[in-house]
Formats: sequence, C-alpha cells, structure tokens
Amino acid sequence: MKHWSRADGLSAAAANSTDVRRTLRNRSRYEVANNSYARGITLTLANDVVGTGPRLQMLTPDDAANRFVEAEFFAWAEAVGLAEKLRTMRLARVSDGESFGLLTSNERIDARVKLDLRLIEADQVASPTLVADRSRYIDGIQFDADGNPITYDVLREHPGDVTFTIDEEFDTVPAAAVLHYFRCDRPGQIRGIPDITPALPLFAQLRRFTLAVLAAAETAAEFAGILYTDAPANGEADSAEPFEPIELEKRMLLTMPGGWKMAQMKSEQPSTTYAEFKKEILNEIARCLNMPFNVAAGNSSGYNYASGRLDHQTYFKSIRVEQTQLARVVLDRLLSAWLREAILIEGYLPNSLRTLDSTFEHQWFWDGHEHVDPAKEANAQKIRLANHTTTLAIEFARQGRDWETELKQRAKEVSLMRELGLSASDETETKPSTKVTEDNAEDTARAA
Repeated sequence: MKHWSRADGLSAAAANSTDVRRTLRNRSRYEVANNSYARGITLTLANDVVGTGPRLQMLTPDDAANRFVEAEFFAWAEAVGLAEKLRTMRLARVSDGESFGLLTSNERIDARVKLDLRLIEADQVASPTLVADRSRYIDGIQFDADGNPITYDVLREHPGDVTFTIDEEFDTVPAAAVLHYFRCDRPGQIRGIPDITPALPLFAQLRRFTLAVLAAAETAAEFAGILYTDAPANGEADSAEPFEPIELEKRMLLTMPGGWKMAQMKSEQPSTTYAEFKKEILNEIARCLNMPFNVAAGNSSGYNYASGRLDHQTYFKSIRVEQTQLARVVLDRLLSAWLREAILIEGYLPNSLRTLDSTFEHQWFWDGHEHVDPAKEANAQKIRLANHTTTLAIEFARQGRDWETELKQRAKEVSLMRELGLSASDETETKPSTKVTEDNAEDTARAA
C-alpha cells in the first residue's frame, strides 16, 4: 500500500504541473551542478549527441546552388555558435526537461543573414501573474482547436533574478519564432520534465553512502589504539580509567597496566562491497539515459571488446534517435528561417533557390563514432562494398561526412599524386586479411 500510495490518474499536463516541474528543475540543477557523476554524464551525452555540430547537405538538382548554400549556412552557423547552442539545449533537457530558442534578428552577427537563435530557460515561458490556465492556454502556451501552439508568453526577466517583480512584464511570441525542444513521454504532454528525474533519489543514495563510508573511515582513523583486557569482570587486573587517553611517544616501548593489552583500531571501511555498490547505483542512474556504465563512469576496466560493443549499440541507437528529433524540431526550422531571410537579400541566393515554393530537399550529417578496432571495421567496410550491401553514401554518413565532398577531395589527391609521380593507394587492390576475418568471427562467437 505504501509503495503504490503515490500512484494517480492525473493527465500528462496535470501530473507535470508548474509546481512539479519547478521542483524537479531545482533538484536536477542542484545535482548536475554539485555531483561530479551527474555533471560528467550530462556533458558526455551532449557531446555525443551534438558533437562538433551538424553539417548540411542540400539535395536540390542545382549542384552549384547546393554547394553555395552549404558553405554559407556553415559560415552562419559558425558566426552564431550553433554547435555550442545545440549542446546547451541538450544539457538543458537533462536538467530542466526542455529548452526554448527564440528566432531573432542580430545585426552584430558577422554574416549576410542576420538571423540569430537566442536561448531562454524554461522558467521564463510561463503564464503571467493572475492569468488562469485553461484548456487552450496552459503554462504560457496558447493552443488552437487542433492542439497546435499559437503563441508563447515569455517573461522579460528570469523569475530567479533578484530584479524580478510579481508584476513582471512579458512578451507574446508567435509559435513560428519559438523552438521548443523536449521529449514527449505521454500523449497530451506539452512541457518536458528533466531526463534524470528517475535517477534523482539514486544520486542522493550514492552521496549518502559515500559520506557514511567516509565518516566511518575517519572515525576509525581518529583512534590510534585501544586498551582492552581479557580478564573477567572483577578479575585479576589493575584498575584503569575507561576512555582515558594515553600519550604515546614515537619509537617507544610502553608497559600496560597489569591484565591490560594494547591493540590498534582495524579499519573496516571502505568494505569490499563499496565499489560494487557504487557501480550498481551508477549503472541504474545511467539506464534512464540509455547510457552504458563504462560511458557514465568513464571506466572500461571491467569490459572486454565484445561486451563493450554490445553495450554501445543501444547507446548509439538512442543517440541517432535524438539526433533525428533535434534535426526535425530545431535544425529544419532553422534552415527554413535562414532561407527565408536569405531570399530577402537581393542577389544573395542563386536563382534556382529564390522562391519559397520550392521544396529544398536536404539532410544533416553528424559526427561519426570511432570504431574500437579500425582495422576490423575497414575490412568489414570493404567486404560490404564488394558485396553491394552498402553504398559509399552510407559508409561516409556513418562517419559524419559527405560522400560527394570526400570523393572530390580524394580525386584531387589522386590526380596530384599521379602528377608528382607518386603511387596512389586506391590503385592497389588488396585482399581482405584472413587474420582480421578470423578475429571478427571470434568476437562474434564471444558476443553470442
């Protein structure tokens, strides 16, 4: 009964009310700011999801226009610090549950397009004072009859600022200018909760256990020795005051009262289960983020090659899912807004792109994940290409690179090497290494 006493039938919006989300945000921020494991886990997750930043590949029929837009968008992204802002948004989703970005104009940006992305914390998107929430207006967001957001009310000052007043002014921003990045776990959920919410009690347990072990070890270390007797009560032993301290001198042989013995305090902490307990707690903490233990702890000493690869498969799949959501919610809308701004600049875009009626097909590339054994991966890649079970586009995409750009660069290198009389490595056919193939089979057998 006690275990299920907190179970309820509240809706997604009611269960994640303003007060609930504020409490969860404050606790999550505290853990991330003060717990080394929480900080490391969130930084690792943001770095793995965003990496050095996404790269755009335009897929319109005009190749020259594609190359121009890709180069200009990359220059704009560098000018506004897009990669850093995306990492900040992913960090905020861990501790705050959501992140908001406002599409604004910034004349000080060193680029032709003056579009900018201004990040704000979830605390600032809220219902103004004395404005009651209702079915189509919840937590500062106005919805239409189909559940689509229409406007967002954004407080001009953060509620946590010392200058914030109860009658603080706010701006009503149209939904087209707001990027709302969060994970929807329930139908009807309109605001996010921190990703590490299920792990908050575990962080507290880990801290309490560590402090308890440290306190026990310090208590034991404070006693240099113990005076005890084997004689029974009222037996043959000289009297000695209980808990009376005895001054000890270095390198001296001491005599004890008759019937009494001197022993040194044995340190029982940390016990042999200390490391195992911390490992299990960290493993449970990282599970809600689909992160393996060795990534969360930064320690792979207990892993072998096969188990490491198996654990990372779930993690990398989760990252690909998050990158897809980030591209849909943030990057696609940023690109659309950038193109609209660029079209307004006379003579900036090529003629084939100077219409809003065109469908600008594109895709995003992210940083690839390095293989543990590059030789084995290269051999497997060569076999896949020989069997026609993959393409160069897929193989380069796994590394976060554009296959057309890489092939053009390789062609330049090969041409220059021939011109200089050097042998090009791509002209030499090499057979797959039998030893590498056997190692792959052995790893597969161990994993099974």
